[in-house]
Order: sequence, then C-alpha cells, then structure tokens
Amino acid sequence: MTDRPTMTGVLTLQPAMPAADAPTWPGAAWVGAVDRHAALAADAVVLAGAAGFGRARLLVRDGREVAGSIDVTVGPDGALEPTEAARALRALRPTRLPAAPQGPAVGRITVVVATRDRPEDVRRCVASVLASAWDDLEVIVVDNAPSSDATRTVVASFTDPRLQYVLEARAGVSRARNAGLAAATGDVVAFVDDDVVVDEWWAAALAGAYARDADVVCVTGLVPSGELRTPTQRYFDERVTWARNTERRVYRTASPPDDLPLFPFSVGAFGTGANMSLRRSAAIALGGFDVALGPGTPARAGEDPDLFTRVLFSGGALAVEPSAIVWHRHRADREALRAQALGYGTGLGAWVAKLMSRPGTAFAVLRRAVGALRQLGALGQGNAGDGGDQVSAAVDAIGGWPVDDEFRAAAAGLKRAELTAALGGPWRYVRGRFAAR
Repeated sequence: MTDRPTMTGVLTLQPAMPAADAPTWPGAAWVGAVDRHAALAADAVVLAGAAGFGRARLLVRDGREVAGSIDVTVGPDGALEPTEAARALRALRPTRLPAAPQGPAVGRITVVVATRDRPEDVRRCVASVLASAWDDLEVIVVDNAPSSDATRTVVASFTDPRLQYVLEARAGVSRARNAGLAAATGDVVAFVDDDVVVDEWWAAALAGAYARDADVVCVTGLVPSGELRTPTQRYFDERVTWARNTERRVYRTASPPDDLPLFPFSVGAFGTGANMSLRRSAAIALGGFDVALGPGTPARAGEDPDLFTRVLFSGGALAVEPSAIVWHRHRADREALRAQALGYGTGLGAWVAKLMSRPGTAFAVLRRAVGALRQLGALGQGNAGDGGDQVSAAVDAIGGWPVDDEFRAAAAGLKRAELTAALGGPWRYVRGRFAAR
C-alpha cells in the first residue's frame, strides 16, 4: 500500500495476499488496507491486481490506528467508486491515539512460527516477519514432525541471522510452540500461524500494548481475512470475530467487563492463536501450552482459549491491540472448512472438559453453563445465533452472495457437525492427556 497519492493524484493499493490468477467466483472481494486521509486526499484510489473483482474489502487506518473496514464497489478499471468510497470512509468512527506508556519498555521480541509441511506458506510468513519495523527481532521456525526437509530448506534459503530453525519431532502445535518458547530469548514471545502475513508495524504495536500497562502479560491482535475469493472464505469470515475486534481493550479478572457475561470464558473476545504473544517470563511460569490440546492432538484445537483463561486466572491482564495486524488466509474449499469446524468443535469440548476437571475453574464454568451452551456451534471463535437462521444470516450478510442451495445445505451441516464434535471433546481430551504422558 502506498502511504500517499502520487503526483498524479492516484493512490495505488496493494493486495494483502497477492494471487497469481483472477477469481472465478463473482462474489469475490479484493482485500487490502488503506490510509483514510490519503484516500480522501486522492483524486482516485486504484487497486493493483483487481482484475475479476467487483467488490473490495478495505481495512481502514488513520496512520497506524484501525478505524474499521469497508466493503465498496470496484470499477472495471480497478478503481474504487469515488463517491461511495468517500462516504464509507467518512462514516467510520474517528480513531484515538493510545494511552501513554506506564510500564517497562519491551526490548527483544521473539516470533515463533510453528509449521508442518507447508514450506511456501512459511516462506511468505517469515519474509513478512523479517520486514517488521522493529529493531531487536528474533524469528524461530519450528518444524513440527515434518515428512520432508522442505521447510528446513526454505529456512536455509534466508540469509538473515535473526532467523533460526528448530525441529520438534513430536506432533502437535502446542509442543512446537513450547519448543519455540524454550529457544526464545526475547522479552516477549509472539506466536503466529504459518498461513499469515504480518503487517509492517505489527511487532511495534505489540510492544506498545505491553508498555502501556505493566500488568499485561498477554497481547493479541487483529486477524483480518487476507483473501476472500471463494464462498467458503466469505462464509468463514462472517462467522468469526477475529477481524472485528477493532476496539482496544484490556481484560482483568479483578474487573469483569459488563458486556461479556461468560467472562473469563469469552471465546472470541480475546483473539486467536494465529496472532498472540506473551511476556516470556509469564509464559514459562504458566508452563507454556497444554500439549493435550491443539492441532496434532486428539482434541484438534482449544490450546489458545486455554492459555488465555490461564493468563487471566493467574492474575495477569490480557490486552487486545487492534493495530497489531496479521492477515490470514482462510480455508478455500468446503472439505478444509469442514475439517476446521470439526477441530473447533472437539477443541471446545476438550477445553471445557479440562476446565471441569479442575476445582479452581469448575465452579466458574458451572456458574456460566447456561450461557455457554448458547454459544456452542459458533464455528471456532464466533458468537452463536438462533438455530439455522445463523447460517442464512452468515451467507446473506453482505447482501446476497451468489451461492446456491447446495452451499447453504453444506453450511448448515457444518454447524451440526461442530456441535456433534463438541460432545466428543471430553473423551478426546482424556486421550490426549494419556498420550502426553
């Protein structure tokens, strides 16, 4: 993305996650970011690589501050419709600068990328992390139970001394992240998924959140969709909250928020493991990630909400920092989305089973049991709706996508599959606990 219009008055934006070919689905949206002041000052806003796109999803910023997102029309020349775009930009809320620092400054930041057999994703992710505007950076790629040396080869292709490779032969993303934590030397350890691209100012935004509040031990960031080329990606985008946590907040058990009745079990409000960080000392004190939870275990997921709640129960504060942005590529096809939904379902059930197995958290869970049941079926980190209407609402959220009855039926099936998987989560957690011994 260019920071200001060119001499000709044209502002050219770059896609968040460029693709080699044009989309084939007519409901696809071009995705990227724009500075509001630069866009309003430009004579025209043009999107690079916009062939085949009729709409655009733009994350709007005032400098580094996130104002929200807009969906606007893209003309055949790749330019935004100027009147519509200007109206949408002005309608977003004004941004405010963050509070002044109150805690100690952050020095080195270690970034851990856990991966398994996705070398090209790793290449793209690592390149973006190394381009971060932060002076003292350490990057650790943890190769988790690989089937080949492809990831090692990709890491070796970088000549940057800040990058190192770690092999974790035992399967499981929690084991991989713990291996990265053990090798880390930074004051803060940040964890990102291998299928993300980080924003240039991502690391600086994390550091700012820690510096503002001395008791903050965990910071999560915004995870907007980096690609919206298929109905499956747009459906997933509508159901998760990762890209909509645009309000800067700090959570503490000493002052429960009134708008989160399930707090501190508010799945989704705290963010996601695709963009999370902890003070290294706090992460070590907590024992790292639970190796019985997460991808690569029978539970399939649940490792990130588990860690978030452990942070809060330990007395630490958790900050949501929307200016810490990573772009995420959602699953593009139905089978991959179904597998992900099953994983979220079993992970949710496994995580609840863990909470119920410990006296310190079981009572807190029971107090919120009725409300928690209403949130089952919330595809990962979203909020539940009312029965099948949630599916229609997600599919129709932006005004009538070109999807057929077969897609609607498949979407409804995802919710049922996730609910069923959640019921099997406790048994999967038990299996995972035995396997972890």
